[in-house]
Amino acid sequence: MSTQPSKTLETFDNPQPGRSYTIRIEVPEFTCLCPKTGQPDFATILIEYVPKRLCVELKALKLYMWSFRDQGAFHEAVTNTILDDLVAAMAPNFLRIRAEFNVRGGIYTTVIVEHRDAQWQAPQAVVLP
Repeated sequence: MSTQPSKTLETFDNPQPGRSYTIRIEVPEFTCLCPKTGQPDFATILIEYVPKRLCVELKALKLYMWSFRDQGAFHEAVTNTILDDLVAAMAPNFLRIRAEFNVRGGIYTTVIVEHRDAQWQAPQAVVLP
């Protein structure tokens, strides 16, 4: 294969660092392994972030997500790891990870974690009539 899984998250400069805007990324084919049984767990990972100085490069993000495929991890741990790694790479104003795991034994699991820069003020929501 010409590409391999990687834990390296590449970034690029935010093209509009003075503006608060949201980037939404959906990863519908995330897989990792159950640390108890070794069976695959499937999830959709939803990433929402307000960049500060850096944005995550999408091919690097794809290879990063692929790196979990053969790794045993509890849903809560893997979701928090993804948040921590993205915060370390980008230092965003805001970042939310929503991991929606497929059914396993009749139970769906959704884990939501967030990071907010202490200096960042969210823009006021606009309510239209």
